[in-house]
Amino acid sequence: MPSRRHRFLLIFATLILPGLPPLHAAPTTTAWEQANAQTRRFVQETMQAQRIPGLQIAVVMQGRVVLSEALGVANVENGTATTPTTRFPLNSATKSFTGVAMAQLADAGRVDLDAPLARYLDDLPAAWRGVRVRQLLAHTSGLPDILDAHGLIGGGTEQDAWTAVTALPVEAPPGERFMYNQTNYVLLARIIARQSGMPYAQYLQQQFTAAGMPRTTFGDSYDLVAGAATMYSYFPRSTDAPDATPRLSHWFYDMPPTLWAGGGILTTADDVAQWMVAVLQHRLLGRGGTARMWRAERLNDGTDGRWAAGWPVLNTAPDLQVGGMGGARAAFIVYPERGLAVIVLTNLVGANPQTFIPAIADFYAPPPAVSRAARPSPAGSRR
Repeated sequence: MPSRRHRFLLIFATLILPGLPPLHAAPTTTAWEQANAQTRRFVQETMQAQRIPGLQIAVVMQGRVVLSEALGVANVENGTATTPTTRFPLNSATKSFTGVAMAQLADAGRVDLDAPLARYLDDLPAAWRGVRVRQLLAHTSGLPDILDAHGLIGGGTEQDAWTAVTALPVEAPPGERFMYNQTNYVLLARIIARQSGMPYAQYLQQQFTAAGMPRTTFGDSYDLVAGAATMYSYFPRSTDAPDATPRLSHWFYDMPPTLWAGGGILTTADDVAQWMVAVLQHRLLGRGGTARMWRAERLNDGTDGRWAAGWPVLNTAPDLQVGGMGGARAAFIVYPERGLAVIVLTNLVGANPQTFIPAIADFYAPPPAVSRAARPSPAGSRR
């Protein structure tokens, strides 16, 4: 028999989502329960194998949240349990939300994604002005990165970093190749603010509200955010004893407001699941706008780049897979043709949930045989 919680979710979804056109024949409740049981076992085994302290998972299938779990501990030293309201950082998976924001502005006629940056921003180096807006979204701009291995370049404030990066030469002609960097999203935040008439975070809040995301905010390790999970990483105990058991230690990350468009969101798996429902039902963006947002950006030589507009493209037809990955500890993958999305947020750097989400997705809706054989191995990003 379905649990009381599961019966409530199905009844609630039926009431608020009348007439939802199924992308496939809807699985039976029993099939969902079987997939949920497989997922619970798999996630528990994965947490044990990777020694992941805390984790949230949510699965969206045919417009319904069919699984929502919070496991482990959000703070190891105090034994604080992970709950559905524990906030986890998305880091670079934030870029998918920025992609939706830019697609909304494009659909509203406020931004032309093919326009050069000079149309929207005045204070740019001459070599930057011809870069297209869409090339920022897809990391094909060729611009230098405002971050290095130590954080913001320039060794000082956000303004120092901006001064330093604008003095650097471009690294490639626009559209020549994929080059992941944070400068692209600093510029996108400025365009969003100028063309929407409000700060980036305020404009994004409209997206959060429309999707029903009450726990979503912005911040980093140095902000006092209620209910935020503590981040961890395993480090060698000693360089003299490389075979010793690694030590679990705190992992601190700095995400100043300048970088929020590329990595600033703190949220829950439940909130992201509601956002996924809104995206898949085209409540945030029309069907055509969504399709364009998920189309891989073409390089100058005619080949597809690795990203679409704010979304890594992990697989194409006949089983499109787009997602968001951040901090090597948070990820979500959307399978539009399967009507499926899987969200996994953890507090362990190196958990890389994008590597095991595909196995979870297959429990709910196996892919076509051709795409199973061709499935790529997605790479994560620390930011």
